[in-house]
Amino acid sequence: MTAEASALDDGIPHILVVDDDTRLRKLLQKFLRENGFRVTLAQNAADAKTRLGGLQFDVIILDVMMPGQSGLELTEELRGRSEVPILLLSALSETESRIT
Repeated sequence: MTAEASALDDGIPHILVVDDDTRLRKLLQKFLRENGFRVTLAQNAADAKTRLGGLQFDVIILDVMMPGQSGLELTEELRGRSEVPILLLSALSETESRIT
């Protein structure tokens, strides 16, 4: 076990937030930390995959629409190798845009 991984094994839930909007990433980080969660940020799917390679997460929060690989595409890829709960966020509000 690496020193980084063992330092994080303290029982505090660890959340990965993946969003290309810097302000939203920081807002989610602030809210989650204030509520007792450990937070790691990623700005896109490639960045998230790098972080997923070295750390364990209890929940992943993904933006649906990101440049490059979308949150939906990343979810499909992650489901092939992990059962970590994933919460998808979207700024789209139309009924046709809902994920069911």
